[in-house]
Amino acid sequence: MSSLSASSPPATVRAYRPDDSPALYDICVRTGHEGGDSRQLYPDPELLPSLFAAPYAALEPELTFVLDDGRGRAVGYVLGTADTPAFVKAFREVWLPSLADRYPEPVGPARTPTDEMIALLHWPERMVLPELAGYPAHLHIDLLPDHQGQGHGRALMHTFLRALHRKGVGAVHLSMVTANTGARAFYDRLGFYEIAVPDPGPLTYLGRSTAVPTAVE
Repeated sequence: MSSLSASSPPATVRAYRPDDSPALYDICVRTGHEGGDSRQLYPDPELLPSLFAAPYAALEPELTFVLDDGRGRAVGYVLGTADTPAFVKAFREVWLPSLADRYPEPVGPARTPTDEMIALLHWPERMVLPELAGYPAHLHIDLLPDHQGQGHGRALMHTFLRALHRKGVGAVHLSMVTANTGARAFYDRLGFYEIAVPDPGPLTYLGRSTAVPTAVE
């Protein structure tokens, strides 16, 4: 049944709960390759979430929000950190040791997409760049395809930005795969602009103020 069906309860943004964890992992996997399903590239369903979703929910749950489909199931999320250098330190000291047995630090060059992601897992310091110092917070946002294009992404983003603003954080950044043109259009509509970073590889860095209108548009 379509999420737009008149009989469906409305989807709403709410705070993350621990029992949302399986959905968080699922959403990350199903949107992890340029906005689409990543399972063909990364057979281990816990790898991408262990980098891009779960550590934020574990280390800064107060900045983790989900889109509830109206029946209690999370179908999208926005999560991140208010302080990237502090998050990187916690990732290194708290999060990474919990995964060391499952994902040992690689030796030698990466040969597969999985190898590349495990290398990133063991290099959280990549998130700290001098060009991003003026944008201390960063975020990740993902929404299952059936719930896109309905204003839910904007609602998630505004909820997250307001939470940062209440913490006194003035600006936020994100990194995205440059090839994901649909995501770039979404961020442009929300007022993000490009931050120049030397040799960004396949990524584009975007930033904006955390100030948003009182009411979601």
